[in-house]
Amino acid sequence: MKIRQVVKIGYVLFSKITKARPKAYCDRNFLQKEADFKKLKSSLVMKQKWVPYPDYDDRDGWNRFLGPYKNDYICRGEACRGYVWKVVKATDYMAYERSGDQSAMEAPYGENSRALQDLFMAELAEGKGRFVDQIINGVFHCCEMTTWALSAHLRLQKAKGYLPSHKEHVIDMGAGGLASLLAWIYYYLKPLFDKQNPLIAERLLSELQTRILDTYMNNNHFWWMAFDVTPRTRVNNWNPWCNFYVLQCFFLLENNRNRLAKAVYRTMISVDRFINYTQGDGACAEGPTYWSHAAGKLYDYLQLLYNGTAGAISIFDKPIVRNMGEYIVRSYVGSGWVVNFADASAKTPGNAELIFRYGKAVCSEVMTSHAACNRCVSGSETAPVGDIFRVFETLFYREEFYKVASVPNKKPVYVWYPETCFCYMTNQAGFFVAIKGGYNNESHNHNDVGTFSLYLNSIPVFIDVGVGTYTRKTFSNERYSIWTMQSDYHNLPMINGIPQCHGENYRATDVAFSPERMCLSMNIGKAYPFYANVKKWNRVYTLHENSLRIEDSFSLSKLSGANKINFLMWGKVDISEPGTIVVDIQGQRVMLEYEEELFEPTIETICIDDKQLSDVWGCQIYRVSLNALKQTLTGSYTYTITSAKSEI
Repeated sequence: MKIRQVVKIGYVLFSKITKARPKAYCDRNFLQKEADFKKLKSSLVMKQKWVPYPDYDDRDGWNRFLGPYKNDYICRGEACRGYVWKVVKATDYMAYERSGDQSAMEAPYGENSRALQDLFMAELAEGKGRFVDQIINGVFHCCEMTTWALSAHLRLQKAKGYLPSHKEHVIDMGAGGLASLLAWIYYYLKPLFDKQNPLIAERLLSELQTRILDTYMNNNHFWWMAFDVTPRTRVNNWNPWCNFYVLQCFFLLENNRNRLAKAVYRTMISVDRFINYTQGDGACAEGPTYWSHAAGKLYDYLQLLYNGTAGAISIFDKPIVRNMGEYIVRSYVGSGWVVNFADASAKTPGNAELIFRYGKAVCSEVMTSHAACNRCVSGSETAPVGDIFRVFETLFYREEFYKVASVPNKKPVYVWYPETCFCYMTNQAGFFVAIKGGYNNESHNHNDVGTFSLYLNSIPVFIDVGVGTYTRKTFSNERYSIWTMQSDYHNLPMINGIPQCHGENYRATDVAFSPERMCLSMNIGKAYPFYANVKKWNRVYTLHENSLRIEDSFSLSKLSGANKINFLMWGKVDISEPGTIVVDIQGQRVMLEYEEELFEPTIETICIDDKQLSDVWGCQIYRVSLNALKQTLTGSYTYTITSAKSEI
């Protein structure tokens, strides 16, 4: 008998049954415990001496630093020397309020940012000043903008509406990302700007001071700062994401030790809130797509803090930080497919370089090995682009990363996140089953308590469709009018014909995982509204050597509609044989057997016209519904999924 790896995040198995712990705030405050204000102030590396990258005039250093990518960066800059800077019109901002269109504003804004970064990297690569005039044009264009924030985030203004207010500034990931790029431009190119005219750098510094440094220090009302929260408040990826950008700006621009210490300590208090509100098991409730912007941004922040204090402030040894990092590896199924609960895409290439750096920091061979195995998937053969700090860090660790041997990790037989209530189980037949409990008010929530996804040989068969392109509805009170957010478009029952509800109290209860039996059970009845008339709906998932067995046992207080069990799948779906549903997809074939005397199956074709979804699933998926033939106050249903030889 082969010994197979098992992983239970953050806990030791003392018993056969492990119960999920409820969502809870934990007053960890790791950063504040690591250093008080006095220690922080004395540890700060001043005047940007912490920057590990070559000086502008170090041509040999830049040649080594950029390696094979030097010419790529110069070519990209060459293509932008005649770039015409795009004006983001007032109506582009107003389009979000009028129709929910974010792209009207974000498209020209993004083109400008990419052009400015391409010109900047080209100048660093070549060092001859050829790109400076166009960089100055881009810098002044940015300085003349009323806001650097994205249109969808202007709700953070005290002024109403989505037209930028000239009376206040908003810090979001758009403003933060652009500000950090401009701060690096100021750091590297100020001497070149001053040769042209000192007003250039003076203006840029003034805008960065006003829009970012002063705004961060003088405002508490941005919800992502989490300064005024209760233990029931959610603190999501915005927190480390925005704080990371702010920290870059302070480290690159502020040279007064006392003011810098106050600012850095303020970011530490804020980021502690994010860690405090993260479950100890480290799972990202927002899904793998958001890992890069949640745990990944936390890593960026912690690494920058480490650099800026010469290593005096570091919490990379904390188990929760490591757990948060390793989640991205544990949620990787294979062939680019990931476990995609919430607003996550089912297919995410991942950022191998970021995973490597994170893994190196927390001493996780699981992460560094995974990163090495996925180097080519993340586009490592081309010059890195994107977040400017990550570009620099990718280049800084480039040679070390490529020395890591590409040795695949053994997939654990199970991974159990007892606080977040995620469970992954595998068997020798090629099944990978992902199940979630949780509650229906998680960050980027879908109403999906008790759902599952099933992959055969890394190919998803029973699917979580994910989320479509974001619109104004997505983060409004109309969110749950979107079909992808609704429980009846997940692998879940409609009880008495009623789907699940959104809210903190709609949750799984009595969640228990038995690793010896490879069995996860939970009562999902509390995820449904009172008018579903459900006393209890216990769902049990058991993974056997060659099959997955799902059992629903229920007790209702009243009969008010028919039960319906929904399953989402793609590929070729056949329900013609009573008692059996057959799914063929990409050479994988599974059969779901159900009790034919209890159900009448129906199939619905769901046409997909949203590119974000169609890029993953194609033009259509299917919802198969098992419609109960009899209404009973108590009862039980059983469904068994097995693999079979593909006929395709």
